Amino acid sequence: MKINRKILVITGIVFLLIGIAVILLKGSSYTLRFSVPASVGDAASADDFTVSVEQDGEIVRVTDKRLEKGELALTLRSVSRGKAYVHAAGPEGFSRMEVVYVHLFGIITVNSYFGNLSGAAVIPVLVTLYLVLLLWYVIVQYRRGMRTSLYRTANIRNLGWIIFLILMIVGQIPHLLSGNSLVTAVSRTMGSASNVAYIAFPVAFIVSVLVALSNLQLMRKEGRNWRNMLGLMLGLLVCLGTVFPFVLSELLQRSTIIDVHNERSAAPYVEMAVMNSILVTVSYLECILLGTVILAVKAARKVPAFDKDYILILGCQIRKDGTVTPLLKGRADRALEFARLQKESTGKDIIFVPSGGQGSDEVIAEARAVRNYLIETGIPEDRILTEDRSTSTYENFKYSMELIRKDWGLGGASERTELSEPRIAFSTTNYHVLRSGILAEQQGIRAEGIGSRTRTYFWINAFVREFIATVYAEWKTHLKVIAALILLTLVMVLLVCLSNIL
Repeated sequence: MKINRKILVITGIVFLLIGIAVILLKGSSYTLRFSVPASVGDAASADDFTVSVEQDGEIVRVTDKRLEKGELALTLRSVSRGKAYVHAAGPEGFSRMEVVYVHLFGIITVNSYFGNLSGAAVIPVLVTLYLVLLLWYVIVQYRRGMRTSLYRTANIRNLGWIIFLILMIVGQIPHLLSGNSLVTAVSRTMGSASNVAYIAFPVAFIVSVLVALSNLQLMRKEGRNWRNMLGLMLGLLVCLGTVFPFVLSELLQRSTIIDVHNERSAAPYVEMAVMNSILVTVSYLECILLGTVILAVKAARKVPAFDKDYILILGCQIRKDGTVTPLLKGRADRALEFARLQKESTGKDIIFVPSGGQGSDEVIAEARAVRNYLIETGIPEDRILTEDRSTSTYENFKYSMELIRKDWGLGGASERTELSEPRIAFSTTNYHVLRSGILAEQQGIRAEGIGSRTRTYFWINAFVREFIATVYAEWKTHLKVIAALILLTLVMVLLVCLSNIL
């Protein structure tokens, strides 16, 4: 079965109608249960208990009274809309009271305005089923996207959603058969989304410590600047975003200025809205971060097929004397290694395309430095195309493709294939493979990346920069998703608020 957005919307409406239908069919009656102490229940019968209803007119009617399993069970039937108080009294001073609301269509809720009601157990089941359907849809989208290309920002977003939805479903499962309240079901759904941040916190904390240690080593070797502190800043932000709502709640619980204990005031619901909005935002970003990490590792470790015609070597800073730095040398060496393996495997040569312009503090273009290095290693000049105009990764691909297409059209490839387009690989540092591939994909360039290794202390911080850049590239989409999640959170908080104050 193929799932698309139309099916998701239709299924959501169907589930909503099923939930409404179940509540309408069962909601006009409710069995109110009061726990009876064993000392009272063992020697008493239902006739020993008196039941009275305090109501303006006839709101509800008690149709049955019985003792079962240590509880006094009262069957209520709705008569008209309104609010009533049901009192039960019995031997040894037994006394219980519960508030009852009768809504439109005679639906009875107990304890609060959107409290316990008959048929409410279907709500968490339908919510969980819909989350499973959403998960299935996102998995299908993710697999389809990965078959098309590894280098798509949609893959990161979909993988993040897969993680987010799995954690939500896991949070819902323990409550599948225990829900009998609308407001409880809403609170648990809201809590499942927010609790993703708490589940991820131990991992985030450990990663933050490792990143902090890595950043200290990076600053010691590379100097102190804000770019070298990005990893530490992100780790602290994730930890603070998770801990802050909890700390805020503790402070407000002990505050004498703001009364968050009064359920009929706005304070507790404002607190709830702020806490859950922060947590759901952190949860989403953590899942996107985890999705980015998984795909970045997958991209860096993937070995392209040995059928390539060209391999780009993406440039970076060179030394003051015009020679390649260890970072750039690593990229060139990785390209050389791939070319060697392809030659051994298929006998096919490859054309090298070093790419990178000349910075204001560089004596020659980065591509020229790589070209010189390739020639020193024995690569013939006629197997090197030099792109020396680019100033960014985006331009690396743009200008390199201009050279490649021109060369391909003139028959300059080492071995002509039957394809209308050349087969291309690119070499960069491991942390940079995913975003480089995304930038190529955005220009319609089909290329597969390989990654060279770098020092761990540098890789972690550099990857954080790549993550920030990747998220920034889709900031409008992420902002819309976060806004939608916060809006849903606020709607659920409003339902809880109305349930307690009406």
